[in-house]
Amino acid sequence: MNKAKVRASLLAVLALWMLPLLLNATQLLRNDLLKLEAVQLIDDMGEELQAKTGINAYVIATNEHFPERYNLVEYSKQYEAKLSKPYVLFIFAPYATITKKSEARGRVGIIPSSATVRAMYDYEEVRDAGIDIVAIKDSNTAEDKYNIGILQAYSVLADNIAASKGLKLEKTIPDEMGLMVIILRILIYAGTAVLLWIFVFRSLWMRMRNGKK
Repeated sequence: MNKAKVRASLLAVLALWMLPLLLNATQLLRNDLLKLEAVQLIDDMGEELQAKTGINAYVIATNEHFPERYNLVEYSKQYEAKLSKPYVLFIFAPYATITKKSEARGRVGIIPSSATVRAMYDYEEVRDAGIDIVAIKDSNTAEDKYNIGILQAYSVLADNIAASKGLKLEKTIPDEMGLMVIILRILIYAGTAVLLWIFVFRSLWMRMRNGKK
């Protein structure tokens, strides 16, 4: 009985200690996926971005199962009261249905408050920074991949916006995972090229060479 009380007290103290961090996470409008450490990193990056550029970068990390072709712009309107212009809203929804036929899931939305803000970042680069990490087949859990993917995409988004103003952020995360993805792709393509040479083109070349002789 005493042990149970001690555990309950510890949990209460921990909750009280964590609450200010969660309440101060002004960049997160909804969080169903991120661990506390990731929340803090996003908050730090977002605060620096806002202080240096005046742009607010918000995040919705949701586990909602959106149907196929669900309108993320319409969905974002329920959070309008919490958005301060100028802003860009990053939505990460790994359980959203892409197509019913393929049963593929996972969508990313990047919604700017204006065309001016839209011109400050590369949509494909930000999107791929998150998706590429989630798509890698390794020993990491889906939860860990979501955390890493959101962090990396948010970091790339913040760096893009800062760079558009000729500024550099100190709290963003180097895109090491993105570099690893590129390296892996190069290795895969190189391996495919070697196999094609060994089993297809080399034999054709040898036949042509022998035929000439």
